[in-house]
Amino acid sequence: MARTEQAAAEAGRATLYEQVAARIAGLIEQGTFAPGSRIPSVRALARQMEVSVSTVLEAYGYLEDQGMIEARPQSGYYVKARVPSPPAAPRIERRMLSPTTVTTRDLSVMVMRDTILMKHVPLGAAIPNPELLPAEKLSRMLSAEARRHRTESLSYDFPPGCKPLRVQIARRMLTAGCALDLDEIVTTSGCLEAVNLALRAICRPGDIVAVESPCYYNFLQAIEAMGLRALEIPSHPVHGMSLDALRYAIDHHPVRACLVVTNFSNPLGCLMPDDHKRELVEILGARDIPLIEDDLVGDLSHSQHRPTVAKNYDRKGLVLLCSSFSKTLAPGYRVGWIAPGRFQEEVERQKAMANVATAMPTQLAIAEFLANGGYDHHLRTVRRVYARQASLMADAVGRHFPEGTRVSSPAGGYVLWVECPEYVDVLKLYGLAIGAGITICPGPIFSARGKYGNCIRLNAAFWSPRVEQAVEILGGFATEMRG
Repeated sequence: MARTEQAAAEAGRATLYEQVAARIAGLIEQGTFAPGSRIPSVRALARQMEVSVSTVLEAYGYLEDQGMIEARPQSGYYVKARVPSPPAAPRIERRMLSPTTVTTRDLSVMVMRDTILMKHVPLGAAIPNPELLPAEKLSRMLSAEARRHRTESLSYDFPPGCKPLRVQIARRMLTAGCALDLDEIVTTSGCLEAVNLALRAICRPGDIVAVESPCYYNFLQAIEAMGLRALEIPSHPVHGMSLDALRYAIDHHPVRACLVVTNFSNPLGCLMPDDHKRELVEILGARDIPLIEDDLVGDLSHSQHRPTVAKNYDRKGLVLLCSSFSKTLAPGYRVGWIAPGRFQEEVERQKAMANVATAMPTQLAIAEFLANGGYDHHLRTVRRVYARQASLMADAVGRHFPEGTRVSSPAGGYVLWVECPEYVDVLKLYGLAIGAGITICPGPIFSARGKYGNCIRLNAAFWSPRVEQAVEILGGFATEMRG
């Protein structure tokens, strides 16, 4: 082919893919495809528009470069939320890498009290949407299992706990790249109890626990209640805990344990890359420092890929992996678990002293659901819904909050971290929100030092016109603070 003919052909191809891209962009702008919604597959659009697959791929690549859509592995292409920039990467100041006595208890109690008021729009607590939970199926299984195991369901289930459940957990963790024997698992009353047991098995009053910052506030409350000190390690909004800062901290302080949410942290929603997880385990393992890993939201990836856990890289029994089914199946059932490695004997002793045993009927029901209830099908549904709703809420924040606001882009779960301009006082915003019948979670609750005074966490598990209106009201309050 002559050079001029080849150039003409290339121009024609460019025009064609641009036409396809313009068509999809127009539908996005018109609202036909809302933020978080899936657009036609490559092959489907190729058939609809009578163009080649390569032309559609070029068009979608162009729209990705423009920030209009995003590809999700093994899932397809989705409309990207029109949101502000993500939260800024943390500035690591060595003077701030020192242990702190936690002092946020009163604020935490106030927030938890306000979130239980059903009349409020529930943007504060990180609770799942009950309409997305398999309530009827679980209720039937709870009743059936109680009849099938009449004696066991009425008996104490001493540690390590319900064997059928531990079998199912061991099988499930293979999808997270982690091979566990059922005898390495201890069942608990939720994930928070698992973390508490881990802390009690490892630490003594006055010990230092390294935590990511911002950090889930109930972890800070547990640290405070045990007389421990928190050492806040800055976290990147995408990659999680800064390993360089962690190295510096443990070189200069006698850190007894490290507590991290590796997959979809609360509140940032960040996902630690696999190589960082391996490095984290190696850094701590070299100093024999235990890692308490919370994987509570690991099953709620926004793609169909379930991320691995740091426990997968543990060769010394120093990683205590904690999780539960509170975010995916039934928060009220209070069924969790821990794989405590070399600390199992002490964890079982602490469990027996704390509350003797976990309730047997709910463990049996969860075990049956995992075995025969279609858990994978359920996860595929809620993953799509939460991914879409997180995008919708991020888009609403971008439209209604003041200029300069930054919003996280979580890879899983359903919480958003919103970083407002410096002039926004989120404790004042909290009071205004409660007065308007809206709950939010103010940023200072996520820091032992009371940092993040211009940040809030929002729950995107619920989405409706009422929720969107609440986001608009919050944005108005924040904008008015500029004066």
